[in-house]
Amino acid sequence: MNKKLISFVVVIISLILVAIYSAVTGSIHVTMFDLVKGLVTGTNPDVQIIKDLRLPRIIIAVFAGASLSVAGVLLQAVMRNPLAEPGIIGVSSGASFMSVFMVSIFPTLFFYMPLFGFLGGALAFFLVYSFSWKSGLNPLRMILVGVAINAIFTSLSQTFNYRGSYTSSLVVDVTTSTLSMKTWSDVEMIVIYGSIGLVLAIFVFSWCNYLALEDKTAKSLGFNVNIARIVISAIAILLASIATATAGMFLFVGLLVPHIGRLLVGTDHKLLIPFSSLLGGLFILLSDTLGRTIIAPNEIPASIIMALIGGPFLILLLRKSDRIYGN
Repeated sequence: MNKKLISFVVVIISLILVAIYSAVTGSIHVTMFDLVKGLVTGTNPDVQIIKDLRLPRIIIAVFAGASLSVAGVLLQAVMRNPLAEPGIIGVSSGASFMSVFMVSIFPTLFFYMPLFGFLGGALAFFLVYSFSWKSGLNPLRMILVGVAINAIFTSLSQTFNYRGSYTSSLVVDVTTSTLSMKTWSDVEMIVIYGSIGLVLAIFVFSWCNYLALEDKTAKSLGFNVNIARIVISAIAILLASIATATAGMFLFVGLLVPHIGRLLVGTDHKLLIPFSSLLGGLFILLSDTLGRTIIAPNEIPASIIMALIGGPFLILLLRKSDRIYGN
């Protein structure tokens, strides 16, 4: 077995094991046998509680991790920037702000949050691209502009904490990545839109490979670079927006996972995209499980656990990579 196949097998097995452990562990403990039996018969009240409260957050964690990780892969391909990530460049905060803003004004449009999130993420991405353009796209300039855009949208979102209890709770849900109290309607939303985005991402893997070439080289091969960047960016924004609107803000997932993926399965996006989706799902699910159980009955948001992992990695990347300075 080669390294790539082993990596896929290990991640898949780990994801299954963590999902099982997360399902049976918590304030209510059941065995795997009792869980399966209760789900089939519907006669075990403890299993029904797990079904309504614990299983939705497991599914949402996996899809949020997969969506954010693949969004990171796509944005890094579009920008040719190893630090491009939905949280860092402001796409997630833009999606969060637009979702909170529109739903606070039109509460009856709650089920259109994915659309609002997409529009907000697209606006943030457009601003980053616009303000970064100065006779070319310098990687360091894009990151600095992205950090500024992220700060602006984050502060705008937080101002809604003072606009009433409903909006305050919505802001907390969208900005702090607390996966508790998620429902099956949340699962339906992220599974539908997330699956669409992930499938589209797999279809454009060859475009991502072309974007690794110089623009002149790609154009000489008959490849339309501008159209590819627009389409791939739209898919990345869709994935990041639906994950943020449903699960909340997670930093570093779209940064950490693609780099680990390149080390394990290489730079071919045909393998990198599906592997990153699996690894991202594993990371967020593991973070949520640790946050839920490490100091039970209290919880640590999964985003905090993820930040503790991603922060040091970002510092290491800044020290090791010359590409961020455009060299």
